[in-house]
Amino acid sequence: MEKGGFRVDPLTIDTTKIKFTKKQPVTALDKLNDTGLISTVLAAREREGLILFSTIDQIFNWARLSSLWPVTSGLACCAIEMMATAMAHHDVARFGMEIFRASPRQADLMFVAGTVTKRMAPRVKKLYEMMPDPKWVISVGSCANTGGPYIESYCVLKGVDLIIPVDVYIPGCPPRPEAWIYGIIQLREKIKNQGYGAKWGLNK
Repeated sequence: MEKGGFRVDPLTIDTTKIKFTKKQPVTALDKLNDTGLISTVLAAREREGLILFSTIDQIFNWARLSSLWPVTSGLACCAIEMMATAMAHHDVARFGMEIFRASPRQADLMFVAGTVTKRMAPRVKKLYEMMPDPKWVISVGSCANTGGPYIESYCVLKGVDLIIPVDVYIPGCPPRPEAWIYGIIQLREKIKNQGYGAKWGLNK
């Protein structure tokens, strides 16, 4: 081969003058240093009172349970109690759900408040399917839970959970606003424990 315009014979190269450096093995400590995890932990110890350690699940679940947006939907007399619950006297804004959305595409919570007839069931299911994930359902009152006093009727569904999944059931006919608030609190607790971290026991 040629080098700089001169022909070089590979057989005449003196390999004894070439220095070979042995590559050091990469340890687990080196890998940790590369990630910056050690420096982060050391900095956290220095600022212990200013840093909050958490998991991704906890952060996401906290955001979700603190901003529940119900879809505006009412089927019967329980919807009157839903309106009463939303009034300023009960202050549901402290749960982050002061906004009732007119479109299911902007909501993540559905109150099934009232009697679900068999002709209304496809509409309720359609509303549920239009809501983006993650989404939750609270069944309110005896009619939505089991059919209520119309359980023997040919046209009433014996529980809305026959068509859509339900997360929380609120009994009553109709339930008072205090019962609604208790159901909302129960749903918030359920959301708090959702996610892979909860399944693996990491959110404790």
